Amino acid sequence: MAPRTFWKGYLKLSLVTCPVAMVPATTDNEKVRFHTLNRKTGNRVLSRYVDAVSGKPVDEDDEVKGYPRGEDDYVLLEDDELEAVGLESTRTIDIEMFVPSDSIEWLWYDTPHYLTPDDPVGEEAFCVIRDAMAATGTVGISRLVMYRRERAVMLEPRGKGIVLWTLRYGDELRDAKEYFGGIGEAKPDSKLMGLVTTLIEERSKPWSPEMVDDPVQERLLAIIAAKKKGRKRPAKAKAPAEEPAGNVINIMDALRRSISAEGKRKS
Repeated sequence: MAPRTFWKGYLKLSLVTCPVAMVPATTDNEKVRFHTLNRKTGNRVLSRYVDAVSGKPVDEDDEVKGYPRGEDDYVLLEDDELEAVGLESTRTIDIEMFVPSDSIEWLWYDTPHYLTPDDPVGEEAFCVIRDAMAATGTVGISRLVMYRRERAVMLEPRGKGIVLWTLRYGDELRDAKEYFGGIGEAKPDSKLMGLVTTLIEERSKPWSPEMVDDPVQERLLAIIAAKKKGRKRPAKAKAPAEEPAGNVINIMDALRRSISAEGKRKS
């Protein structure tokens, strides 16, 4: 069953407008979740905001956002002031520009959402915009209020639909030069490159979603199932013994041993 739509609005390109619906492309509904309990009573523990000085609970009506300007000194901002700086329209994805699809590095991608037509009459306009982007190798750039913040978003054609990616803010992405700038530019030895390439080929497999399964979640579910039935929890799996850490004196020998071990493992 398709998930319930969490956003409805309009997709707009110049004078062309069509109703659309959007749902997050990812979900954490299947994740194991816990409540914090009082061990003595078995009751759930509730969290409340308390005054940092008096220690007394704060009523919801008295909660307000504050921006620090000094020690224990804040500029207070009311909800209507925060809402005033946002976009006037939170229900229209107005495509402002198009850029080559390969010009935005994946590091800028934040959260994916599936965008679909929400009206049979507007489906043709949706499909025209989608197919035109695919034909020109471009993605659309717009802005939208999502998760209580104005976000830059990217619209990418995908199959019969469009994937809307929220993009990271400019100050969220660190400059790679600060971290990679000190790495030397010397090219590796060609023989070493050949051995590593062989090792990569030995370990290459077709992509499968099973590669990113969550083993911790599976073990948690096994513990929960055992406790429900009154059995002892499963024994903790032993991690494979690790070889002592140390500097690799001869990279060539290490790579050759690795390739040999890969061959034995496959056989």
